[in-house]
Amino acid sequence: MILLLGGSGYVGHAFQQLFARLGLEYRNLARQELDYADPRRLADFLADARPEFVVNAAGYTGKPNVDACEDDKANTLFGNAVLPGNIRAACERAGVPWGHVSSGCIYSGRRADGGGFKEEDFPNFSFRSNRCSFYSGTKALGEEILAGAENLYVWRLRIPFNEIDSPRNYLTKLMRYARLLDAENSISQLDEFVAACFACWQQRVPFGTYNVTNPGFVTTREVAAMIRASGVCKKEFEFFSDETEFMAKAAKTLRSNCVMDSSKLASVGIELTEVHAAVERALREWRSE
Repeated sequence: MILLLGGSGYVGHAFQQLFARLGLEYRNLARQELDYADPRRLADFLADARPEFVVNAAGYTGKPNVDACEDDKANTLFGNAVLPGNIRAACERAGVPWGHVSSGCIYSGRRADGGGFKEEDFPNFSFRSNRCSFYSGTKALGEEILAGAENLYVWRLRIPFNEIDSPRNYLTKLMRYARLLDAENSISQLDEFVAACFACWQQRVPFGTYNVTNPGFVTTREVAAMIRASGVCKKEFEFFSDETEFMAKAAKTLRSNCVMDSSKLASVGIELTEVHAAVERALREWRSE
């Protein structure tokens, strides 16, 4: 049995769909059933239920975007930093391997050599770097709390999207925002992301941190052009002149825009679709929920 935490969220729901497609026995444990933020209660539950593996998709992202985290710092800190530490304590006490959904939003830009950030690179968009959103800062703290853990996968997600129109979908967000900030990013096709994460456990690849992003990167202008070319949305996309204007007129906090290196994941035999091809496929198959 696979135990899923945070199954009601955008990523958690995708994990539920994956497990159903694979015909796996799983349980989506809701906080209303058991306060799994309490490490003692969760450890007792794990000892009794004896799951084969635990997936933690719980966290706090803010709605409609990370600006909301600036106004709810207590819950953001708890969901992204304290909760992973509590789950670690419970899983280690019960001797259960697990995986944690983290974020690539702990980085900004590219590496000094011009390449994408690798798993071992120190976060440059975190409280330690003194330049970040509160959301990104707490995600980086969460990884610090998990450092050195055994029998753990840390899966870094970046700007999820797929073919289903949803307020949480990156493509939907671009279509609905009045103006956009042009930036280059690595992004994650949601269904490929969850499949790749669980494949780590299925294939028993080495435990550790993995950047689970589609190979390559895209700019906001490229994605907007693909949206228009697909016919899904014909509006004329408007852009801010630069980040300064974006911050002055549309945002409460800085955004993480970064390029990541996903070659470690590919090196263990788990490959995702090239990012431009993945976006184009999502737009070809576009549909409402």
